[in-house]
Amino acid sequence: MTERRYLQDASVREFDATVTAVRGDAVVLDATHFYPTGGGQPHDTGVLRTDDDAYDVVDVDLTDELEHHLDLDGSDDDGGGADADRDDAKLDLAPGDTVVGVVDDARRSAHSRYHTAQHLLSAVLLDEYDARTTGNQLYEDRARLDCEYERFDDDDLDAIESRLSELVAADHPVRWYEMDRDVADAELDTDRTRIDLLPESITELRIVEIGGDGPRGHCEPADAADEPIDRTACAGTHVTGTGEIGDVTVTGRETAGSGEERIRFVLE
Repeated sequence: MTERRYLQDASVREFDATVTAVRGDAVVLDATHFYPTGGGQPHDTGVLRTDDDAYDVVDVDLTDELEHHLDLDGSDDDGGGADADRDDAKLDLAPGDTVVGVVDDARRSAHSRYHTAQHLLSAVLLDEYDARTTGNQLYEDRARLDCEYERFDDDDLDAIESRLSELVAADHPVRWYEMDRDVADAELDTDRTRIDLLPESITELRIVEIGGDGPRGHCEPADAADEPIDRTACAGTHVTGTGEIGDVTVTGRETAGSGEERIRFVLE
C-alpha cells in the first residue's frame, strides 16, 4: 500500500521513494506526493528520476493501488527530464530501486488553489442559497461546480463573486485532519461534509476545514475550529490560507439538469 504523503503535506514538490512494483508503463512506489485523479481534481504530472535516467509522469490513478504512468518514449539518460525525440527508451526500473519524484509545481499549485476556491464556493452557496453541492470539476485554468438550485440570475452571480472575494481577502486558515467515518457522521454537519456521497467502503475520512480559530495545514481533530466557514470530507490538495487563492471571477452559469445549476469560475 502506497503511503499517500500529499494527504499530510500538499506543499512538497520533491521526495525520495522506493519502487515496489512495475507493470508495463506503470510504477508503484512505497510512498508518493503525486496526486491521482479523483474528487474532481486532475492528477499531478512531473518526473521520476534515478541516478541514470528520468521518466515523465504523465498520469496517476488510484484503483486497487496508486500507479504512476510513465512516458516510455520520452525517457532521458542525463536525468534532466523527457526527451520527446527518443523512440528507443525502455523502462529500466525494478522493485527495490530508489527514485526521486518531482511534482510539477505550476499544475499542483493551480489545482490546490482551485480546489480550495471550490470549497469556499460550496460554503457560500449552502449558507446563502441553501444550494447543496452535487459535483465539481477542476482544471489548471478554470473550474465548475454543480449544485441543487433552480436558477441563479446575474445579481446572484455578482453577489456570489463579491462574497468569495471577501473570504479570499480575509486569508482564512485552511486545515485538514483524519476522522473515523462513524464519528464524523454523528458529530459533523452532513450537508457540508457530504459524507453520503462517498462509497461505504471508506471508513476513515480526511476532513478539510476553512476558517475559525485553529492552525493551518495538517493537524489533529482536537484542533478543529468551533465555527468554521466550511468543513467537508475531501482527499484533494489545498492551499493553507484563502489568501493564496487569488482573485475569483464568476464567469457564468448554466442548467446542469432538472433542479440543478452549474457555476463556472476562474482565478487570476
